[in-house]
Amino acid sequence: MGFLDALLGRTKPVKPDLDQLFGLPSAAITLEAAAGYKPTGVGSVCFAPAEGGAFAEVQQEVQALLDADSSRAGRPVEVTPRDSYGYSWITARQDPDDIVSLVNDVHAVNSALESQGFGPQLLCTLVNFENGQGRRFALVYLYKRGAFYPFAPLPGEKRDNPLEIQIKAMIGNDLRIEQDLTRWFPVWGAPGL
Repeated sequence: MGFLDALLGRTKPVKPDLDQLFGLPSAAITLEAAAGYKPTGVGSVCFAPAEGGAFAEVQQEVQALLDADSSRAGRPVEVTPRDSYGYSWITARQDPDDIVSLVNDVHAVNSALESQGFGPQLLCTLVNFENGQGRRFALVYLYKRGAFYPFAPLPGEKRDNPLEIQIKAMIGNDLRIEQDLTRWFPVWGAPGL
C-alpha cells in the first residue's frame, strides 16, 4: 500500500482465507451455550455462474465428490442453477449434530471452485442455525472480505437487526467478524432460511 492510498483512505483488500470456515464448529458451541441456537445441518455456497464447459464440469465434479461421501448417505447435494438474483447455489445437508462434516462439505465446494480458477465467482458461504422456537439465521462468510456476519431474515424481506448484533457479540471470539455493517448484505431466498 502506497502513501497515496493511505492518504486517500484506501485499504488493501483482504485475501480470502477458506480455513476461517473451520472456526464454525466452535462458534456453534458458543451459540448453543449462550442462546440455544443449533446448526440445522444446511450449508450452502453462493457464486456467480460462469459460462462455458469448464465451469459446468467443475460444478459436476464438486457434486459427484460430495455425493460420493459415505457420511452423506441419503443427503444429496442440491444445485440451484440461478436464483432470482442470477446467482447459483450448491447446498449440502448433513445431520444437524455433525457441523464438522457440513463445514468440510462447504469448504470442499469453495476449494474446488477456487483451485480451478473460479475464485472470483465465489460470493459467500452460509451455515444455518435455529433455536427451539424455530427462529433461524445464517452465519455468512464473505469470500472477498475473509470475514463472517450473521443474517437473520424476517417475513416480508425484513431483517432482525437486534438479533444480528447480538449474534455478532456472542461469536466475536470464535470467528473473524466483518466490522463494516454496510457489508452485511441481505441474502434473501438463501437455501434453508
